[in-house]
Amino acid sequence: MAYRHFEAIEKHAGLLGVGIAIMVSLGGLAEITPLFVEAHALKAPPNVHPYDPLRLAGRDVYVREGCYLCHSQMIRALRFETERYGHYSTAEESVYDRPFQWGSKRTGPDLARVGGKYSDDWQRMHLMNPRSVVPQSNMPGYPWLATASIDGADIQARMRVLRRLGDPYSDADIAAAPGAVKGKTEMDALIAYLQGLGIKNEPTVADGVPANDGGAP
Repeated sequence: MAYRHFEAIEKHAGLLGVGIAIMVSLGGLAEITPLFVEAHALKAPPNVHPYDPLRLAGRDVYVREGCYLCHSQMIRALRFETERYGHYSTAEESVYDRPFQWGSKRTGPDLARVGGKYSDDWQRMHLMNPRSVVPQSNMPGYPWLATASIDGADIQARMRVLRRLGDPYSDADIAAAPGAVKGKTEMDALIAYLQGLGIKNEPTVADGVPANDGGAP
Protein backbone atom coordinates (compact mmCIF):
# COMPACT_ATOMS: atom_id res chain seq x y z
CA MET A 1 0.00 0.00 0.00
CA ALA A 2 2.79 2.44 0.94
CA TYR A 3 4.59 1.62 -2.31
CA ARG A 4 1.50 2.59 -4.30
CA HIS A 5 1.36 5.95 -2.52
CA PHE A 6 5.00 6.65 -3.33
CA GLU A 7 4.47 5.53 -6.92
CA ALA A 8 1.51 7.90 -7.26
CA ILE A 9 3.61 10.81 -5.96
CA GLU A 10 6.49 9.99 -8.31
CA LYS A 11 4.20 9.87 -11.33
CA HIS A 12 2.42 13.13 -10.45
CA ALA A 13 4.84 16.01 -11.12
CA GLY A 14 2.74 18.60 -9.32
CA LEU A 15 2.34 16.47 -6.21
CA LEU A 16 6.03 15.64 -6.24
CA GLY A 17 6.88 19.34 -6.48
CA VAL A 18 4.67 20.19 -3.51
CA GLY A 19 6.26 17.39 -1.47
CA ILE A 20 9.78 18.61 -2.32
CA ALA A 21 8.85 22.20 -1.39
CA ILE A 22 7.48 21.04 1.97
CA MET A 23 10.59 19.02 2.79
CA VAL A 24 12.95 21.82 1.75
CA SER A 25 10.97 24.29 3.87
CA LEU A 26 11.09 22.02 6.92
CA GLY A 27 14.83 21.49 6.46
CA GLY A 28 15.42 25.21 6.09
CA LEU A 29 13.43 26.00 9.22
CA ALA A 30 15.37 23.36 11.15
CA GLU A 31 18.62 25.17 10.27
CA ILE A 32 17.48 28.78 10.45
CA THR A 33 15.31 28.75 13.58
CA PRO A 34 18.11 27.93 16.10
CA LEU A 35 20.33 30.65 14.58
CA PHE A 36 17.47 33.16 14.71
CA VAL A 37 16.73 32.36 18.34
CA GLU A 38 20.40 32.52 19.30
CA ALA A 39 20.87 35.87 17.54
CA HIS A 40 18.00 37.42 19.49
CA ALA A 41 19.36 36.01 22.74
CA LEU A 42 22.67 37.86 22.39
CA LYS A 43 23.18 40.63 24.90
CA ALA A 44 25.75 43.40 24.74
CA PRO A 45 28.61 42.95 27.25
CA PRO A 46 29.10 45.80 29.76
CA ASN A 47 32.03 47.19 27.74
CA VAL A 48 30.16 47.36 24.42
CA HIS A 49 28.05 50.44 23.72
CA PRO A 50 26.12 51.82 20.73
CA TYR A 51 28.02 54.08 18.37
CA ASP A 52 28.21 57.74 19.32
CA PRO A 53 26.90 60.16 16.63
CA LEU A 54 30.27 60.82 14.96
CA ARG A 55 31.25 57.14 14.81
CA LEU A 56 27.77 56.23 13.61
CA ALA A 57 28.19 58.69 10.75
CA GLY A 58 31.63 57.22 10.05
CA ARG A 59 30.25 53.72 9.95
CA ASP A 60 27.64 54.79 7.42
CA VAL A 61 30.42 56.23 5.26
CA TYR A 62 32.39 52.98 5.65
CA VAL A 63 29.43 50.94 4.41
CA ARG A 64 28.45 53.41 1.68
CA GLU A 65 31.95 53.47 0.19
CA GLY A 66 32.10 49.67 0.16
CA CYS A 67 35.10 49.36 2.50
CA TYR A 68 33.71 46.02 3.70
CA LEU A 69 34.23 44.58 0.22
CA CYS A 70 37.99 44.44 0.84
CA HIS A 71 38.25 44.57 4.65
CA SER A 72 36.52 42.09 6.93
CA GLN A 73 36.01 42.59 10.65
CA MET A 74 36.10 38.96 11.62
CA ILE A 75 39.23 37.47 13.14
CA ARG A 76 39.05 33.72 12.95
CA ALA A 77 39.92 31.40 15.83
CA LEU A 78 43.20 30.34 14.23
CA ARG A 79 46.62 30.97 15.73
CA PHE A 80 48.11 32.72 12.69
CA GLU A 81 45.10 35.08 12.69
CA THR A 82 45.10 35.92 16.38
CA GLU A 83 48.86 36.46 16.45
CA ARG A 84 48.49 39.07 13.70
CA TYR A 85 45.19 40.74 14.55
CA GLY A 86 44.38 39.96 18.19
CA HIS A 87 41.71 37.93 19.95
CA TYR A 88 39.27 36.20 17.62
CA SER A 89 35.96 37.94 17.02
CA THR A 90 32.83 37.11 19.00
CA ALA A 91 29.20 37.76 18.13
CA GLU A 92 28.67 39.93 21.23
CA GLU A 93 31.12 42.51 19.91
CA SER A 94 28.90 43.19 16.90
CA VAL A 95 25.57 43.31 18.70
CA TYR A 96 25.06 46.95 17.66
CA ASP A 97 26.27 46.46 14.07
CA ARG A 98 23.51 46.66 11.48
CA PRO A 99 24.59 45.27 9.08
CA PHE A 100 27.48 43.43 10.73
CA GLN A 101 30.87 43.57 9.03
CA TRP A 102 31.89 39.93 9.32
CA GLY A 103 32.86 38.21 6.10
CA SER A 104 35.38 36.01 4.35
CA LYS A 105 36.60 38.51 1.73
CA ARG A 106 39.91 40.04 2.75
CA THR A 107 41.80 41.88 0.03
CA GLY A 108 43.13 44.26 2.65
CA PRO A 109 43.91 43.51 6.31
CA ASP A 110 41.17 42.73 8.82
CA LEU A 111 40.08 45.88 10.69
CA ALA A 112 38.34 44.36 13.71
CA ARG A 113 41.03 45.70 16.08
CA VAL A 114 42.67 48.46 14.05
CA GLY A 115 41.61 51.18 16.53
CA GLY A 116 44.62 53.02 17.96
CA LYS A 117 47.10 51.11 15.82
CA TYR A 118 47.81 54.23 13.76
CA SER A 119 47.49 57.94 14.48
CA ASP A 120 44.66 60.12 13.19
CA ASP A 121 47.14 61.84 10.86
CA TRP A 122 48.25 58.49 9.43
CA GLN A 123 44.64 57.47 8.85
CA ARG A 124 43.93 60.78 7.14
CA MET A 125 46.92 60.50 4.81
CA HIS A 126 46.06 56.88 4.08
CA LEU A 127 42.48 57.75 3.15
CA MET A 128 43.52 60.73 1.06
CA ASN A 129 46.26 58.86 -0.82
CA PRO A 130 46.99 55.31 0.39
CA ARG A 131 50.31 55.06 -1.48
CA SER A 132 51.71 58.02 0.45
CA VAL A 133 52.07 55.74 3.48
CA VAL A 134 51.81 52.24 1.96
CA PRO A 135 53.57 52.34 -1.45
CA GLN A 136 52.41 48.86 -2.48
CA SER A 137 48.73 49.51 -1.67
CA ASN A 138 46.09 49.08 -4.38
CA MET A 139 43.43 50.80 -2.29
CA PRO A 140 41.74 53.83 -3.92
CA GLY A 141 41.88 57.24 -2.27
CA TYR A 142 38.85 59.04 -0.82
CA PRO A 143 39.87 62.74 -0.88
CA TRP A 144 36.29 64.00 -1.32
CA LEU A 145 35.47 62.86 2.22
CA ALA A 146 37.62 65.71 3.55
CA THR A 147 35.13 68.30 2.30
CA ALA A 148 31.84 66.40 2.64
CA SER A 149 29.76 67.59 5.59
CA ILE A 150 27.53 65.54 7.90
CA ASP A 151 23.80 66.11 8.26
CA GLY A 152 23.03 66.15 11.97
CA ALA A 153 19.29 65.69 11.40
CA ASP A 154 19.98 62.57 9.34
CA ILE A 155 22.09 61.12 12.16
CA GLN A 156 19.28 61.84 14.61
CA ALA A 157 16.82 59.99 12.35
CA ARG A 158 19.19 57.00 12.16
CA MET A 159 19.55 56.93 15.93
CA ARG A 160 15.76 56.93 16.36
CA VAL A 161 15.45 53.97 14.02
CA LEU A 162 18.26 52.12 15.81
CA ARG A 163 16.53 52.76 19.15
CA ARG A 164 13.42 51.05 17.79
CA LEU A 165 15.64 48.10 16.88
CA GLY A 166 16.97 47.88 20.42
CA ASP A 167 19.95 50.24 20.68
CA PRO A 168 19.73 52.03 24.06
CA TYR A 169 19.92 55.63 22.85
CA SER A 170 18.29 58.09 25.23
CA ASP A 171 16.37 61.21 24.22
CA ALA A 172 19.36 63.24 25.41
CA ASP A 173 21.73 61.20 23.20
CA ILE A 174 19.58 61.85 20.15
CA ALA A 175 19.09 65.53 20.95
CA ALA A 176 22.86 66.01 21.27
CA ALA A 177 23.65 64.37 17.91
CA PRO A 178 23.66 67.51 15.71
CA GLY A 179 26.06 69.25 18.06
CA ALA A 180 28.36 66.21 18.15
CA VAL A 181 28.81 66.23 14.36
CA LYS A 182 28.67 70.00 13.79
CA GLY A 183 31.65 71.18 11.76
CA LYS A 184 32.87 67.63 11.20
CA THR A 185 33.52 66.12 7.79
CA GLU A 186 32.87 62.61 6.57
CA MET A 187 36.64 62.10 6.74
CA ASP A 188 36.60 63.00 10.45
CA ALA A 189 33.71 60.61 11.01
CA LEU A 190 35.35 57.72 9.16
CA ILE A 191 38.59 58.17 11.09
CA ALA A 192 36.66 58.24 14.37
CA TYR A 193 34.92 55.00 13.37
CA LEU A 194 38.19 53.27 12.47
CA GLN A 195 39.94 54.48 15.62
CA GLY A 196 37.21 52.95 17.75
CA LEU A 197 37.33 49.48 16.22
CA GLY A 198 38.45 46.99 18.84
CA ILE A 199 38.80 49.64 21.54
CA LYS A 200 37.06 48.71 24.82
CA ASN A 201 35.13 45.85 23.25
CA GLU A 202 37.80 43.18 22.90
CA PRO A 203 36.72 39.97 24.69
CA THR A 204 38.14 39.65 28.19
CA VAL A 205 38.93 36.80 30.51
CA ALA A 206 37.74 36.54 34.10
CA ASP A 207 40.36 38.84 35.62
CA GLY A 208 39.58 41.64 33.15
CA VAL A 209 42.81 41.31 31.18
CA PRO A 210 42.27 41.22 27.38
CA ALA A 211 42.28 37.64 26.22
CA ASN A 212 45.15 36.54 24.00
CA ASP A 213 44.94 32.80 23.82
CA GLY A 214 45.95 32.43 20.21
CA GLY A 215 42.52 31.15 19.29
CA ALA A 216 42.47 28.28 21.74
CA PRO A 217 38.92 27.25 22.69
